[in-house]
Amino acid sequence: MRNPRIYTSEALHSGQTVTLDDSAAHHVGKVLRMQSGQSLILFNGDGTNYPAELDTVGKKEVTARVLGQEPGTCEPSLHIVLGQVISKGDRMDYVVQKSTELGVHTIVPLTSTRCDVRLKGDREEKRIRHWQQVAISAAEQCGRATVPVIAPLVSVNDWIEQDHGCDLGLVLHHRTGPELDQLAPPRQGVALLIGPEGGLTEEEIAQAEARGFQPTAMGPRVLRTETAPVAAITLCQWLWGDFRR
Repeated sequence: MRNPRIYTSEALHSGQTVTLDDSAAHHVGKVLRMQSGQSLILFNGDGTNYPAELDTVGKKEVTARVLGQEPGTCEPSLHIVLGQVISKGDRMDYVVQKSTELGVHTIVPLTSTRCDVRLKGDREEKRIRHWQQVAISAAEQCGRATVPVIAPLVSVNDWIEQDHGCDLGLVLHHRTGPELDQLAPPRQGVALLIGPEGGLTEEEIAQAEARGFQPTAMGPRVLRTETAPVAAITLCQWLWGDFRR
């Protein structure tokens, strides 16, 4: 079995002793039943893996000593920013988890005209923290040494007007658009706009197109809001990213 990978928010360096947070300590001590002297990998999202060894595994505290550092080998070559309209239940969790595994850089939760989820104040902050933890757990599992940023919630209209640092914008639209392999390869990255269960309105699509987003379809079938980003990211990684290296 490969060494477990554990995220920590601390700055890391060789020789340092790190106290794991409660969640990580529970996973190491109670779930994996690891003992002092066993190996693990720590990472903090800076793109580096830090081989470590457990010092203490107690009921109240779990500590590990950093033995060195190694560059991450699973970091995506294609910069992808995902603008995803939020939906009910655990669908957004699925989107965050799978997008992290597939190599997304930033995930921006969006609201739209047909979005039936309303988050404000403490509820919004709680969901953002939850989605960030989902991304951390997915990064631990898939081997990434970076963690996608979960940005604050904004409206589709506001997000469309922002600069995402990408030279290709795609708005998934099942009714029209060329296939992805007909588009020029991006040089700076891809910004993906995914609508809600009821789809984006004609006005939202028109605004996206006016800002340079290219409408494109994922085949002849209508994909669910949580399926569409997985399909789109996979195709982008296959065409322009690291899925064929």
